Amino acid sequence: MPNKPLQSVSLTSPGFYGLNTQDSSINLNPAFALEAYNGVIDQSGRIAARKGWSYLTTSGGSNSTIESLFEFNNNDNTYTFISGGNNKIYTGTTTLTQAAVRNSTNSADLTYTITDNNWQIVQAQYDSGLTLSPHGYLVQASHPPLVYHKLGSTAHAHTGSFGFQRIADIGSVPAGYSASTFMPNCALAAYGRLWVADIGTDNLTVYYSVLLDTTDFSGSSSGLINLEQVVPGGDKIVALAAHNNFLVIFTTNNIVLYSNANDLGALSLADVIKGVGCLARDSVQNIGTDLIFLSDSGIRSLGRTIQEKSAPVRDISRNVRDQFLELVSQEDIKLFRSVYYQKDAFYLLTLPSVNQTYCFDLRSFLQDGSARATIWNSINPLALCATHDSRLFIGKADGIAEYKDYLDNGLNYTFTYYTPYMDFGSPSVTKMLKKIVLTVLGSDNTTFDIRWAFDYNAGYDSVQLTTAPNSNSEYGISEYGIAEYSLYVPFEQIRQQLSGSGNAVQIGIEALVNGTNVSLQKMDIYAVFGRTI
Repeated sequence: MPNKPLQSVSLTSPGFYGLNTQDSSINLNPAFALEAYNGVIDQSGRIAARKGWSYLTTSGGSNSTIESLFEFNNNDNTYTFISGGNNKIYTGTTTLTQAAVRNSTNSADLTYTITDNNWQIVQAQYDSGLTLSPHGYLVQASHPPLVYHKLGSTAHAHTGSFGFQRIADIGSVPAGYSASTFMPNCALAAYGRLWVADIGTDNLTVYYSVLLDTTDFSGSSSGLINLEQVVPGGDKIVALAAHNNFLVIFTTNNIVLYSNANDLGALSLADVIKGVGCLARDSVQNIGTDLIFLSDSGIRSLGRTIQEKSAPVRDISRNVRDQFLELVSQEDIKLFRSVYYQKDAFYLLTLPSVNQTYCFDLRSFLQDGSARATIWNSINPLALCATHDSRLFIGKADGIAEYKDYLDNGLNYTFTYYTPYMDFGSPSVTKMLKKIVLTVLGSDNTTFDIRWAFDYNAGYDSVQLTTAPNSNSEYGISEYGIAEYSLYVPFEQIRQQLSGSGNAVQIGIEALVNGTNVSLQKMDIYAVFGRTI
């Protein structure tokens, strides 16, 4: 009896569609992944290992547990990082220096009690003298807001070194408040003003400062926007944002858009998007062309056509939504942190208590409007900050770290990818698995676990192998011209015999990242067809 021919499934750029935990694993598009941990979708459309992290902080960071982090522009081509941790405020990166809050005359330290580290930090550039002078503002619930600016003998002297004071000590608070009761939880610096909201039980009012004086909340051009007649009772303001000359007010259950925010004389209510709100203040990120935020139905996009009255809202997390929202329900939302990292075009949202960070690739969206998702489960950022020079800083237990290289503080970590179950296009035929050929780019002395299972069975067979160190394999000049491929691109073709039989097969790849990038270029799976089931 003649040998039966090998049948094959070839996955080019496996996992290119990212993680899918939402749809049935039966007949799922093989471009999705059923598991995708510690990975990203790289610029070539491959699923690849994320980068690792290493500490920048070498002094003053022991047990500092950085939970808030912001890059402050000093306006002289230098930058200062402001961070919060262990109920203290710090400046610096390599060395963390604990900061004091100065009194109204800048003559002594003020008794200022900090009880949490959930600061929102924003920056404005102008004061009442129209002098370019950077001001940073720090707000969180139950704390009088702080301003970080150049200290001087008067409130706006800007002649000394940078330091912290209360806004109330150099400016003024809105009518009806005092220095000890004006404690907003969210802030926005935009359109020449500082906008604040969520002040205790006063949670449907936005207060704005005098134009070009972002510490004065009682002057003639300051004021407020009250939403009590705009959104239903029981709602509350969660976050503020600016986009396309709109003031965007996120409430728990709605999104309110005011147009002409740069000219309060023409400010008008443009739209109310009902039934879609924001769960977490620190989930909101402006990605330039859009606003991304966490709602009670998943990660959402406000839409690139926000100018239209209908203002569409895109569901970015559609392919992981139910699992994601189940984890969100277990979290303290005030601890959520997010970032848009433009260099790698991804949006990160941390879920700290379950030690998972969801990564959504925003280079391009799938046809249903969702983003390609992966999960990082061994990095656990406590704060996130994208810098002006395209670096990504992370708050950690002992200071500030940087997202870089391919080790987690000197340690290996595991990059995981699992295919959907595949039936080779013949659902009623038994497949006898024979071999796999895995084309991997960037690996160097990397240990791989190849795992496989049949028919939705949790019992996996596995084999472990290690690629050669300092591989000399590369694209040959005869095939790829030097003009097009001038850089060395190591790759490895891993060939492994497999065994077992069943109707549908799943393949898993677990790579121990040890300082070298790993990305999956292609997977070819071979089997012999047996009897019809």
